[in-house]
Amino acid sequence: MEKERTLWGEFIKGFITTNPLLVLMVGLCSSLAISTRVESCIFMGMAVIFVLTCSNIIISLIRNLIPDQIRIPIFIVVIASFVTIVDLTLKTIPAVYERLGVWIPLIVVNCIILARAEGYASSAKVSHAMMDGLGIGLGYTCVLLIMSVVRELFGTGKIVMFEHTIISLGTNKMPAILILFPGAFITFALLSALLQWYQQRRKPEIEGG
Repeated sequence: MEKERTLWGEFIKGFITTNPLLVLMVGLCSSLAISTRVESCIFMGMAVIFVLTCSNIIISLIRNLIPDQIRIPIFIVVIASFVTIVDLTLKTIPAVYERLGVWIPLIVVNCIILARAEGYASSAKVSHAMMDGLGIGLGYTCVLLIMSVVRELFGTGKIVMFEHTIISLGTNKMPAILILFPGAFITFALLSALLQWYQQRRKPEIEGG
């Protein structure tokens, strides 16, 4: 009989074992598109954590009241409600909203959020659904931030946040390919390979106790 996960186990799995980007390979479109700037990824990460966690909680709370035949439309309505809150909030920061553009409304159909609603929150306890949302959301955000740091720093020679240069390599002669789509795929592939290498090294330790 499978042992029930602890709340900490639900939270931590989003970082490695079920990381939405590097393991589940979902939600890639927006991640590859916006990871050219660290600033944009911070706001996108916060938006996904908020929507994912809140929608997981609500869906878990009402899971026994939802008719199975119309569960997907109801999930989308719940998710869309929280995305609307994010959309209206980010409109108060026009510079960030313009950069994230269409990707904010499209969080409604983000594969990560809908998949967790259907595959987990709809059958889990509220506390577990909440920790799952936090863990998956933070796992997504961490990967997004690593990708954006690599692409912005080594693609432009500096990291700029809120019109202030945070880190500068002192040169503009950097490989611009990193801030283009090929650079996104290269960075993502390297991170995915690094995670696979780490998991393979950890496997004997886990099996050996």
